[in-house]
Amino acid sequence: MTAEIYRDSWGIPHLRAGDALELAHAQGRVTARDRAWQLEVERHRSRGTSAAFLGAGSVDWDRFARRARLDDTARRCFASLEKDDPETAAWVLAYVDGVNAGLAEGAARAPEFARTGLAPGRWEPWSPMGVWLGAHILFAGFPAKLWREEVVRHLGADAVGLFAMDGPGTAGSNGWLVSGERTATGRALIAGDPHRFIEEPGVYQQIRLSCPEFDVVGLAVPGVPGIAHFAHTGTVAWAITNAMADYQDLYQERLRHRDDGTVEALDPDGVWRAAARHTERVEVAGAEPVEVEVTETARGPVVIGGAGAEESVSLRYPPRVTGDLGFGALLPLLRARRVADVDRAFDAWAEPVNVVQAADTEGGLLHRVAGRVPVRAEANRVRVVPAWEPGHEWTGRHETPYGPVEDGLAVMANQRGPAAPLGVEFAPPHRAERIRRLLDTGRTLSASDMPAIHMDTYLGSAAALLDPLAALELSGPAARLRDQLLRWDRHMDADSGTAAVYARVRDAAVRRLAAHPALAALAQPPALPAVFLPWLALTPRVAFALENLLTTGARYGIDRDAVLREAVEEAAAGPVPGTWGDTHRLAPWRALDGAPYDEPAPYDEPALSGDNDCVLSTSSLPGLTDLSARGPAARYVWDLADRDDSRWVVPFGADGVPGEAHHRDQLPLWLTGDLVPVTTDWNALTKESDDD
Repeated sequence: MTAEIYRDSWGIPHLRAGDALELAHAQGRVTARDRAWQLEVERHRSRGTSAAFLGAGSVDWDRFARRARLDDTARRCFASLEKDDPETAAWVLAYVDGVNAGLAEGAARAPEFARTGLAPGRWEPWSPMGVWLGAHILFAGFPAKLWREEVVRHLGADAVGLFAMDGPGTAGSNGWLVSGERTATGRALIAGDPHRFIEEPGVYQQIRLSCPEFDVVGLAVPGVPGIAHFAHTGTVAWAITNAMADYQDLYQERLRHRDDGTVEALDPDGVWRAAARHTERVEVAGAEPVEVEVTETARGPVVIGGAGAEESVSLRYPPRVTGDLGFGALLPLLRARRVADVDRAFDAWAEPVNVVQAADTEGGLLHRVAGRVPVRAEANRVRVVPAWEPGHEWTGRHETPYGPVEDGLAVMANQRGPAAPLGVEFAPPHRAERIRRLLDTGRTLSASDMPAIHMDTYLGSAAALLDPLAALELSGPAARLRDQLLRWDRHMDADSGTAAVYARVRDAAVRRLAAHPALAALAQPPALPAVFLPWLALTPRVAFALENLLTTGARYGIDRDAVLREAVEEAAAGPVPGTWGDTHRLAPWRALDGAPYDEPAPYDEPALSGDNDCVLSTSSLPGLTDLSARGPAARYVWDLADRDDSRWVVPFGADGVPGEAHHRDQLPLWLTGDLVPVTTDWNALTKESDDD
C-alpha cells in the first residue's frame, strides 16, 4: 500500500504504511515537510558546516564538530550497521530517502532558508547518525573533567566535592513508573518530562507510526527514524531519563612534529607513534574562512590544542571506538509487545546512557540502565588523565544494572539511583524524593493525577539557604524580609512575590560566594575552546552547588552566616521585587537568534513557574539571570489500561514553521500543565495526503 499521512487536531502526524520501509520513508518525508529548517541546521551542525549560513557565532561549534570527528564517526557507524544489521541499515536509508523527497517542499514553507540564503542539501545514509551524535556528544558532560582539573589545581583534590553538579544541561529530567497495584485501573502508568535546552522548533516530535508489524505513538527526535526514547505500542510503553553515567574520557596528550610534517603522540608504552592529522576549512557567512587542524591519536580526536600547543587533550567516546551508535535497538523497540522485548532491545543501546522504565498490559515492569560504559581506572571518570601513562586504557564494558520497583513505584530524576556505580556526580535527591512523596499518598492513582506532579513547584533545596536565617542578627528591614521568607511555603510559583524575594537573596548569596577569596582563583576560566566555557564559568558552578557551599564551605574559609546576612541585607535595601514570573521567563534557543540570554528588554516570552530543583525544573542561572533556557522538552503520561487515555505535550507545537497554526498552539497547555490527548482512532483523524 502507499503510505498514508493523517493529522489530529493538533497537527500531529499519524502515518500508516504497508511495511516498515514504506513507513520509514513516510516518516522522513513528513518530518522534512514539518521541520526542514531544523533538520538542515542539525545536519550541518553534525558536519561542522553551520557557520556557512549562520555566521561567526557558529564557528566554535563547527570547529569542535570537526575536531571531534562527528561526521566521520557517523559514517563509520553506518558502515558497521550495513555490515552487521543490513535490515536496520535499509530502514535508516528509507528514512533518509524520505527526508530527501520532502526537503524541497519543507524548505519552501520555512522562511529561514530565504533569510540565510541556505539551499536544502542532500542527506547521506549516515546523516541521522550524525544528528544523533551532534545532539548527544556533550550530554554526558565530559567538560566537567576540565572544571575538576581547575578545582584541583587551585583548591586541591578535596574541593571537587564542593561542586557536586555535573554541569549545564544534564539534570532536570523526571520519570516515574506506577505499577497496577497502585492505580485505579489495575494497570501501570508511566509519566515524566525530559529536561533539555528548550529549542524552537522543539527537540521532540510527537508522531504515530503504524504498519502491519507495529502501531506506536511517541516522541521522536527529528532527523532520526523510529521512536527511541518515549513510546507506547498499545501493549507496552517505555520512557527514559539521563542516568548521569560517565562514559567519555579526556586524555592529556604529548604531541610532537616530525621533520616531514607529520605528528606523533607518546603512547603508554613509551613509544612515539604517528597520529592522524589533516586540516579542514570552515566557511563562515560574512567572514573569512577558518582553518581547523584535525588530529587523532590512539585515544581519540584531539579537541583541545594540537601539535605545538601548550596543552593538548583528546576525547575518547564509545561510538568512535566501537563504530556502533546503538541504532540496532530502534526497530526492535518499535516491534516490542512486552517488557521482555523492550529489555532485549535496550541491550543494543549505546548512548546516551539512560535509565529505562517500562511496563506492559500483562503486569510486566522494567527499571534498568541502558547504554555502554567502558571499564577503566577510577581516575579516568573524574579528571583528565595522562595519555602516556599506563593504566588508563579501556578494558571492557560494564554490565548495565537493574533497579528495583519498590512498593509499586520507581522514580528516576537524575539522582544517585541504579546508575550509581557508573557515574561520578548526580542530581540532588530533591526532585526524586518529592515525586515519590506525591505518588505515595495511600490512594489509587490515575492518569489524570500525573500532570499535577509534572507541575509541582516545591523547592526542596531552599532549606540550605532559609533554615540558617532564623539565627541571624539583621537590621529591621532585613529581619522583616527574613520573616517573610520563613513563612513562605517554598513553592516557586510564577505569581509568588516571596519566591521573587527568595530568588533575590539567592542571587546575592551566589554573587558573594563567587567573589569570595577562597574561590577567586576559579573566577578566570582557562584559555580553552569556547564550546567548553559553560562548564568552566564560576558563577553558574556556584549557583548549582549552592547547597554544598553553604553546608560544607566553612573548611575553605567561607563564613556561611556572613554571606547570608549580607545577601538578606542587600535584598532588603533594594527595590521591592514583583513576582517570580516577572523575571523567570522562557528563553528558547533558535538557530538564528543567538544565545538565549541576549534578548533585549522588554522580554516577551511567557512567565514560568518552577526552578532548578523543583519537579517543574525550569532552570535559570542564579547570580546571572532568571531567564530559563532549560526545562521540560516534553511531558507524557502513558496509560497501560487504555492508550487513548494517555496524554502528551511539547513546549511549542508539531509544525516547525513560524506563524503556522500548529507552530505554537501547545504552548498555552505546556505553561499550565495541561496535556494533549493521544488519539489512535483513524476515523477521528484527518487524512492529509499519501506519501508517493
